[in-house]
Parts: sequence; structure tokens; C-alpha cells
Amino acid sequence: MKQRASSRAFKRYDQHQLSAFPLDLNNLISDNHIVRSISEIIDNLDLSAVLSKYPKMGAACYHPRMLVKLLVYGYVNNIYSSRQLEEACKRDIHFLWLTAMSQPDHNTIARFRSNRLTEDGIKPIFKQVVLFLAEAGEVHLKEVYTDGTKIESRANKYTFVWDRAIKTSKERMLKQLDELWEYASHVNKEELQAKPKLNPEGLKPEDIKQAIQQINEAIKDKEVDPKVKQKLSYGEKKWPEALQKYEQQQEQMKGRNSMSKTDPDATFMRMKEDHMLNGQLKPGYNLQISTSNQYMVFLSLHQTTNDTTTLIPHLDGYHQLYGQMPHAVTADAGYGSNENYSFCEQQQITPYIKYNYFHKEQTKQWATDPFKTHNLVFDQINNCFYCPSGQPMQWIGEKIETSDNGFEKKIDIYQATACEGCELRKSCFKGTNYRRIEVNHELRRQKEMVKELLNSPEGIKHRKKRPADVEAVFGQIKHNNQYKRFRLNGISKNTVDLNLVGIAHNLKKFLVKQKASKMAA
Repeated sequence: MKQRASSRAFKRYDQHQLSAFPLDLNNLISDNHIVRSISEIIDNLDLSAVLSKYPKMGAACYHPRMLVKLLVYGYVNNIYSSRQLEEACKRDIHFLWLTAMSQPDHNTIARFRSNRLTEDGIKPIFKQVVLFLAEAGEVHLKEVYTDGTKIESRANKYTFVWDRAIKTSKERMLKQLDELWEYASHVNKEELQAKPKLNPEGLKPEDIKQAIQQINEAIKDKEVDPKVKQKLSYGEKKWPEALQKYEQQQEQMKGRNSMSKTDPDATFMRMKEDHMLNGQLKPGYNLQISTSNQYMVFLSLHQTTNDTTTLIPHLDGYHQLYGQMPHAVTADAGYGSNENYSFCEQQQITPYIKYNYFHKEQTKQWATDPFKTHNLVFDQINNCFYCPSGQPMQWIGEKIETSDNGFEKKIDIYQATACEGCELRKSCFKGTNYRRIEVNHELRRQKEMVKELLNSPEGIKHRKKRPADVEAVFGQIKHNNQYKRFRLNGISKNTVDLNLVGIAHNLKKFLVKQKASKMAA
């Protein structure tokens, strides 16, 4: 049966004759497309820090400005892989226009991101973007909101090395060496010299070799247990090599308690985004960001799990980048410490930083409890506290505690003298002796100052704004942009990658906001 010819008219379709003349990509992209705005903004940036990384001689290479545009626009579209960026340069018309029909391969893109865009190359670009936003009235560098989150490293989760395990292995090695020395001393006491003083901290491979050599010389030509000879042979071959490996690993850890074998800069941390829901430790980094109006104005990457120790180096990096400290910092209770408050006072920063139990202190039950340490009456003249029964708690001494950053804080110790037979003893404390309290007077003063700041109208405003300002940025990056795991090894390379993420986030937010305002007008 023949098909009846259609009378419907269709547009011409011929794959073999697309156009008589070459296509002009510029005509195929709308005037208000985000790719044009990103290209224009980056064209006005100073890239001298990146250009200085290139040698003066050599073959022609892709212009770094084009590669920066490619990476930023890729990150705006949640494309982070160098292979996916290579494919986009071949298939996506916007990437083709952005690169002027250039098609850099994935190796070129990866090398540029890893080797050319170093920290001192990408940070000036990030700074220029932030200052551009400041000029546009979008951000304020004087008041920032700070918070942290942990991001998983690309390292394998089962490649952990623990500092405690290394110390245990060293101690076990020394114990076995002591046993061998005692055995050799029993077999031939005359041949052995004085026993070398070895400890796990200062142990060297040469010390192990020398001790085993002395033992072998002492038991030479003697009737020795075959198991002892076997252990000596094993120790001579394996222990110096193992000790050298331990030294290298401890040097890579730089005081941390753990690291990953495949990414030595990563520290094992507990992640909130644990898909197994078992609190599994994973190699990762602690990302700290400061925001203004939901824009990222500064970021830093740390190897410590505790947010408390990250605030000072984070603010130092802020000062290094912008040449000034922020006038006010708002953060949650994870940053409230004697060290951080003292730093803010020294730098004349107004700390809207909560401390532990800040919210509990606002409750009536907490404020009226006479047995709480902070509710005890302090006599400054006599340097003593008065317990709920009115008996003095005398000063008996002090101690100095040192933080991980080397900050020393003074703790005063007070002890009661009339607890026996006191009717309030059971409600006051559960110990068997006299009640003893430890007080940091400097921190006590700082908490009163911070409490007044936080309860002021300005403090309440900052407290309400902080979650919506900084945590919204984390949500955008981790969930909307699907940046939940690093793709590079090392803290330096991941810092570069995060700065690209920050640039992409800031430009995308600014351009989308601009487009929306134009449409509304």
C-alpha cells in the first residue's frame, strides 16, 4: 500500500549542508547570558600573579586568562572534572565561545589547575572578585560571619596512620630489643658494654643497628636459642626500615593524631554527611569561611578537627589577603575560648562569638541555681569564693594550661574548708572530700563582656543573621553544587580548588541577582 504524500510544509533539513559560510558563535549566544558576564569580569582582572608562573622562553601555550574563564564557568555549572571540561569544550556552544574554539585536553586543564594556579596565584584573583563585589555594594569587609564544615578528602578511607599506633610500635620494638639484650647479657655478660639508653622519641635507625650488632658480637660462637637468632635476623632487616618509615610519617603528620597514606595532608575526622550513619572516621579537611550577605569573602583550609583552634589562623589569613582585620566577627559557640577572645581584644575586633552554655545561662533554672560555680559570690579583696552556706572557699594554688596553638591560660584553684556536717553538702557536690573549683578569671571577665555584646540590639541582629548568612553558603556549595568531596590531593591544591569554587559561587550569585533585578524593573 503506497503512503499518501503529506501536504504539510517542513523546514529544510540536510545534515550535509549546514551552512554555506562558517558559523559565528557570537550570534548564537544571547546578550544577557551569564557566560558573557563572566568573560567580561575576568577580562578586567589582573592575572600577573599567574602569568609570572610561566617561563619567558618555550613553545606557545594556551592563555591563562582563557583557562581561568574555562575553570570558573565550569565550576558555575558544577563541572569540576578536567575530563568533563575537555568534553564541554568540544560539545557545549558556550564553552566553545568562551575558549574561542580552543579545545584544551584534560591534561592541560589539570596541569594548569595544579601547577599554575598556586595559592599565591589564585588568592589575588579571589580578592579582586570580592573587591569588585564590595564596590558594587554587595559585600562588607568590616563585618563577617564565620563558620566551618568538614569535607572528605579523595584519599581512601582505609589508609589511616595513627600517631598513637606509631608510638606503640616503637615501644614494642624497644621492649623486644631489651629482651634480646637481657638474653645476650645472660649468655655472655663480659662481651656486652653498657646498655645504650634508648627511648621512643629520640630513637634512630642507627641506634637499632648498633644495638643489634653488639648483641650479635656478644653471642657469636655461643650456643643460642634458634628463636633468638631468628628474632635478631628479623630485627636487623626490618626494624631500621620500619623506624625510618615511622619517622617519615610523624614528620608528615606535623603534630596531628592521624593522616592518610594516599593524602598525607588529610586528617581523619567525623563527617556529618556520613552515608553509613555509623560515625565512621574519614580523611578530610576542615573548611573555614567568612561570609557577607551570603557571599564568600574569605576561606581557609585546616587540618584540625576542632573549630576553636582555626579562628586565629583564619583571621590572620584574612589580614594577609586584605591588609586589615574585620571590625566584627560573628560565630557560634564552637569558637568561644579564652584564646580567641584575647586575640579579638588585641586586634580590636568586636567578638559576637557565643560560648558554651550561653543559651543555658539565659534560663531561669541556670541563673538561680546557687550551687553553680558561676553563681558563687567572689570576694576580690580576699581572693576567695563563698559557697551557698556562706563559708569561704580559699585560694590554694594555680595551674597553667597550654592550648594546641601554644596559648597559656591561668587557672586558679579554690577549696572549701567546712564541708563536713554541712546540710547542703549533698546538693552542693558529690565528692568525698572538700569541694574544689577551678576558675579562669580572665575567661570569666571575657564571658561577661561577650554576654553583654550578644544581648545588645546589634548582637541580637548578628546572631539572627549568622545562620542564614554563612550556613546558606555551605548548603549551596555542598548540596546544590554537589561539592561534597575533594578531587585533588594535598592542602595546597585543595585550597586552590576551593578558591575557584568561591569565585564561581560569588559571580553566579551576583549575576543571577543582577538578572533578577533587571527583569523586575
